[in-house]
This record gives sequence, C-alpha cells and structure tokens, in this order.
Amino acid sequence: MKEAKPPLSDKEPSLDPRAILELPLERLAQKLQDEELSLEGVLCSYLEEALKVHKEVNCLTDFLGECEEQLQALKKLKKAERGLLYGVPVSLKDVYDCKGHDSTCGLAQFLEKPAAKDGVIVKVLKAQGAIPFVKTNIPQTLLSFQCSNPIYGQTLNPLNLKKTPGGSSGGEGAMLAQRGSILGMGTDTAGSIRIPATFCGICGFRTTGYRLSSSGISSAIKGQKTVTTVAGPMARDVESLVLCMRALLSEDMHRLDPTVPFMPFREEVYSNNQPLRIGYCESDGFTQPTPSMARAMRLTSRLLQEAGHQVIPFSIPRIEYAVQYLFLGGVFADGGTTLLEKLEGDIVDPCIKKMTDMLRLPDALKGFLACILKYILQEYKQEFIAQWRSLDLDVLLTPALAPAFHTGYSITALDASSYLSLYNVLNFPAGVVPVTTVTLQDEEELAFYKGYYGDSSDRCLREAVHGSVGLPVAVQCVALPWEEELCLRFMKEVETLARNHRGPE
Repeated sequence: MKEAKPPLSDKEPSLDPRAILELPLERLAQKLQDEELSLEGVLCSYLEEALKVHKEVNCLTDFLGECEEQLQALKKLKKAERGLLYGVPVSLKDVYDCKGHDSTCGLAQFLEKPAAKDGVIVKVLKAQGAIPFVKTNIPQTLLSFQCSNPIYGQTLNPLNLKKTPGGSSGGEGAMLAQRGSILGMGTDTAGSIRIPATFCGICGFRTTGYRLSSSGISSAIKGQKTVTTVAGPMARDVESLVLCMRALLSEDMHRLDPTVPFMPFREEVYSNNQPLRIGYCESDGFTQPTPSMARAMRLTSRLLQEAGHQVIPFSIPRIEYAVQYLFLGGVFADGGTTLLEKLEGDIVDPCIKKMTDMLRLPDALKGFLACILKYILQEYKQEFIAQWRSLDLDVLLTPALAPAFHTGYSITALDASSYLSLYNVLNFPAGVVPVTTVTLQDEEELAFYKGYYGDSSDRCLREAVHGSVGLPVAVQCVALPWEEELCLRFMKEVETLARNHRGPE
C-alpha cells in the first residue's frame, strides 16, 4: 500500500484527502461519475487513511494490489458503461475470495491457499465499478465477539482502544468507523455484521439468506442448514447501504449464481412514505438490556410516534428455546466436530478458547439434535410470523447489543447475542442504526444491573460494557424475509429522526 500510494499521488499533486474522506458515499459516487474527482485521487486518499487506521488498531489482513490495474481499466469505460459504484474503494472482510489472495478465517490451515477466482459478490462489485482494495481482520473461526486470531493479531476499537470492535466483521467495523473505507462487505451468522456496526457506531445490514450469493465466501463451518450465514454491507449511513444493495441486486448476481433469485431492488418500497405499524420489543426476556440499550429504545419509540408511526408492543415467543436450542443447536449441530477439526495443530486464540473447551466435552453432555432441528425451526418460524401477522406489523424495533465490550469478554457473554442471533435463526433481514451515545447516567445505572438470571453471564455482561461513556448505542430494525427494501426504509426513518433530534432523551 505504501508503494502504491506515491504513483497515484503524482497524478494528483493538489489532492486534498480530507475533503474526499468527508464525502458521503452517494455524493462521492456522483462526483466520480461526473468526473469532478479522479479515480486516482479517491483511491489514494483511502489508501493513505486505511494505513493510518491500521497502524492505530491493526485491522487489515491484505492489500489487493490489483486495484491499480482495475482502476486503469475503469478509466477506459464509456460513461454509459459505468456501474453504480464506479471508482468507489471497497473493503472486504477476510472471508471474501479474491483471486490470488488467501481467505483465512484466522486459521493456519487456510494460509497460502489463494483463491483461484473472485467470489460472486466480488465479481458483482467490480462489474458495478467498485474497487476492492483491502481485506480486513476477523476472529479465529469467525465465532467470537472479539476480533483476534494467531495470524494477524487483535484488532482494537478505534473509539476506545480498551474495547473490541466486535466480531466477526470487526476489522470492517474499525476501518469504516475511522474513514479508512467508505463501504465494506461483512458476513453475519450470529450478529457478525450488526455487533461490529453497533460497537463502532456505523450502520450494518443482514440480508435474508440466499438473496445475495454466498459463493466464494470462506467459512470455518460448512453445511449449516438451520442457521444461515449471510453477506451484507456495512457503511457510515443507511443511504450507503441502499446504494450498495441497488448495485448488488443486479442481473449480474443471478447470472453468476443462478441459485440466487433475480429480485432487483424495489425502489417503490424503499421510497414509500406511508406511516408504519412498528412492533416494539424493549426486551427479549432472555437478556436484560443494559441501561443505554433500554434508553435508546425508548427514545427511538418516542421519535417514531411523534413522526406519525404506530408503535405496538411485541413480545418474543419462547426466546430461551430459540436461543439455547435452535440457535446453538443449529450452529454446532455436529457437536462442534467440524470446527475442532479445523483447529487441529493450530494455535487456539484466547478469544475462542472457552468455546472450544466446551465443544470438547463428551458428546453425551452436548445434547444437539441436528436431525430434527430443521423441522422444529420451521414450526417456530411459523409461530413467530403468526404473532407478527396477528398485530398487522410492517416492521419490528428491538435493541441492539451495546455498548462495546472490553477486550476479553466475548465468549463468557455469549448469551447476550440473543437480540441478534434470533434473526439468524428466523432468517429475517435486520439492520442496526446508531441513535445515541452512553451517558454518565447510563453508566451509573449499570452498577445496579442484575440481569434476568443473576448468573455468571449476566455479571459478565455488566463487566464487559462498563466504562463506555460516549460510546455509540444503536437500535435494530427487522422485517420479514425478502423485505430488505422495507427494512432499509425503516432504518432510514430511524436514522433521520435520531440525527434531527435535539430534545431531551
């Protein structure tokens, strides 16, 4: 990256990186289309900033040097041939296959096994004019709230270096939070996009499984059927997520992967301004929300009602069953055998050691019933949707896990992922939007936090989030399967109301 920057800079002697980095994605994309900014100037600005961010928090794993060749190819395109993301630098989570580069998942056995070709999403991004330029760090095996592995080390949260950026798309969260990238791609199995987005104060979006291709995305555990790992964008605002989804939901996606249904982005749904019927769930009944989480929900609910939307109380059915049986049983349906095989002969990172210790218990103590999970899951999903339909809801507002954890508290606070992992089990689209920050009063109230069970997980959550004054707090927006556009519309409404809010919280 250091070697690539000078040649690009030479072509832009009067370059002002700060002016470029402050542009939102929509305006940057438009200025590139109109040739008000040069491709070299924009890429050079983000290369320089990405290096600065990496030096501070250790968030990069690879530089995609071919980005320079791609830039030259883009310059030869006629204006009518330019895609929606023409010239936009894009960062990619480590797991996205890029020809000639490793996709390690933080595992030694995946090192020095470069991908033979770009994955489908990478191909679509390039077809739309985007320039993938770096890959970002992840936790070993991807199954952690932390972002650490024995190959690349630990990534820190740029907003507070004592905190984690979250996992598993933690490198993306850190990079985007500090403007080292303007658009990133993550993946989400149990909140792996939404946790880093919340911890780092950006927006993240989990799509319905199979609306975006998973071809060319590496994983430590293959073959999961009841808990779907999905791709999704991460960015500093909702409009950036929307632009990315417009670009991804193109004919190219279906052509390159015919298993993905051809469902172009539905502008009429996203642009609809009719009032919404919003389900409101301040607590899932399994993990007591932290004081800042509960306050963020109350604030958002009030703002939505003042804007003319209906907010209807909603309770999550059988949450313990969904989290402890359907989610954990689905992720480790083979008793963790596949995951442990991937770690044979490798150094086990501290961020996943407690999980692997549990998975090495005798099979009789695990109690996973993989053979019937998919049928039980379908029954639960229908029960959840029936409750949703009975209230005639459009969307659902729930807490997002916040604020950011201290490093070292990922596995022992695993139960707290209930707010996020539930929608992986249900396979609903869900996104997070920052709405406030932790106050001194939140911090004072945290001292009295007991949780619903008063057990080690509840105590651990309190310890993990303390010392967070000023850190971001988000809420989660959820829609029914295949309703990405409606979910994004809801996210945009929440974002707009929160940004315009100046009154008491």
